[in-house]
Amino acid sequence: MWSNYSLGNQVQKATETVTLWRTENGIVEIDKNTLAIPIRQDDRTRGFVFQGKCKLLLDTIVETERGAIGKPVEKEIAKPFLMLGEQEKIQPHLTTADKEDLRGMDGETEQELIAEAQKVCDQFFKRGAIHCCSSNFHDEHSVVFAFPNENAKFDTLIANGSKLVYKAVDRVFITNGDKAILKTPQQMAIAKNGRSFVVKTICCC
Repeated sequence: MWSNYSLGNQVQKATETVTLWRTENGIVEIDKNTLAIPIRQDDRTRGFVFQGKCKLLLDTIVETERGAIGKPVEKEIAKPFLMLGEQEKIQPHLTTADKEDLRGMDGETEQELIAEAQKVCDQFFKRGAIHCCSSNFHDEHSVVFAFPNENAKFDTLIANGSKLVYKAVDRVFITNGDKAILKTPQQMAIAKNGRSFVVKTICCC
């Protein structure tokens, strides 16, 4: 599906603080002047690689009969990350970046920033990370994020309405309406229709 993607040849920037995604479960937000390189496929912009300051807040707590299990995700992301979907809502908040904007990124040139974005895309698309979410992404209302983690891989967030999947180094969290599942290296909690159970786990996520 993604063998024929390409990157735009112009770097853009956010003209204001932009909310990339928001539901009652969380928010992904970039600061003003965050740089964006479009990801294109079949003559359409399908997403962006962003570089700047990003805030990720996510409620990955499961309420059980034993009490609340888990803790929220609160991250400030400074490394380049990828987003697919919702490009129509984001594009009005972007404009072409100039040389002054690029100087704020450690003096990198436009070509260097695009090359870095290319590395992010190559790692995500060519190493199979997209397979975990490709069936969800066919829906035009889906959004996919890939955030770099300390293992030189990606934490992924896939959302479509009330459906959400978050897979990170230390947890897997899935929610859909009144159903929620949280798996960590220590335990797994499942809640559905007011009922819940918690079990110990002995393997990593």
